[in-house]
Amino acid sequence: MDQHVLTLDPTGANRHTESEYLRTHGPAARVDLLGQQVWAVADPGVLKALLIDPRVSKDAAQHWPKFPDEIVGKWPLALWVGVSNMFTAYGSDHRRLRRLVSPAFAARRVAALAPRIEEMTEALLDAVAATPPGESVDLREHLAVPLPIQVISSLMGLSPAAQQDFRGLVDAVFDTTLSPEEAGANAVRLYEVLAGLVAEKRENPGDDMTSLLIATRDDQDDEGDGSALTEQELLDTLLLVISAGYETTVNLIDQGVTLLLTHPEERAKLDEGKAQWLDVVEETLRFESPVAHLPLRYAVEDIELPGGVTIHQGDAILASYAAVGRHPDLHGTSADVFDITRSLKDHLAFGHGVHFCLGAQLARMEAETVLRMLFTRFPDLAFAPEAELVPVESLISNGHQRLPVILRPAVTAS
Repeated sequence: MDQHVLTLDPTGANRHTESEYLRTHGPAARVDLLGQQVWAVADPGVLKALLIDPRVSKDAAQHWPKFPDEIVGKWPLALWVGVSNMFTAYGSDHRRLRRLVSPAFAARRVAALAPRIEEMTEALLDAVAATPPGESVDLREHLAVPLPIQVISSLMGLSPAAQQDFRGLVDAVFDTTLSPEEAGANAVRLYEVLAGLVAEKRENPGDDMTSLLIATRDDQDDEGDGSALTEQELLDTLLLVISAGYETTVNLIDQGVTLLLTHPEERAKLDEGKAQWLDVVEETLRFESPVAHLPLRYAVEDIELPGGVTIHQGDAILASYAAVGRHPDLHGTSADVFDITRSLKDHLAFGHGVHFCLGAQLARMEAETVLRMLFTRFPDLAFAPEAELVPVESLISNGHQRLPVILRPAVTAS
């Protein structure tokens, strides 16, 4: 077996090269994830099987021997594996925590948000429309970022001040160039802001998910049976919903705009009625998964993979979603082609199994709304001449630092 260990670039600059390596190195490959050796899985069949395998856990406290001694305070991604919420829970704990959050993302409730999302999008487009013809505007900063923040803030009851606080702190959670000390300091500040939010909502509850979770926590009688929501679980659940509810959707919108601008032939299919806007969203999710790699899962016991590869008990597993989307086992020889009319739309961008993303329907709705309204309003949309698409500094988050475009051509004298 190939014993080579691929060191993942923390800046995300080599993502496509790394993904190709992972796709061609068997069912799982050893990689260095910011100093920790883990198994990266990019084979779609193997990953789908592992994501529903009861022998695979997301609970580092129970199933990763390196946690906490080698991780807490010593590894930049300690927060990712140390939180106590449904993201890291295993078994009955996961079911208990997921039940608390799932009502906020019920299909009927999400569908009811459609008019409000259109209003938010229209207001943001009105603001960017003030850009003079021929001048550039950063659509990541002025559209892709603010819409998901506004949507999740509406669900969670975040004030404008809280939105500003969380934005920078959540961005830093996804920044994999930070040192362990920098990441730790950011986590401390993040929990301070979360605690402040909880205190404020306890004093002045509203009709929002934050207030509902707090009420659930405060109204429970903990009889020692492990069914109650702890204060740490409350904070970590708020952290999960707020961060996941905005960062991944930002990247989905960002990549959707980018791919349509770099593939004018696909954009033309929309005008010709050969595809719908949701087709663009699904193909974007497949072709440029908003989350490139998602840390971490752990083998509860030895797991034999095809080809003689063994993931041993206690080994960490990295789901490499960006590499899976373009795997030929899933989409054949056209896997590396952006095609919004492809009939098979399979991807794992939202995960699979019990940890499938609760916000998938909401993210799809936001992206479809933004892309449809943006390109309808600005049919001449194009990259600015100075545009340089630099990835965000993250091996987790798959987006760009800036997305400079020209909304309309410059006005020429007649």
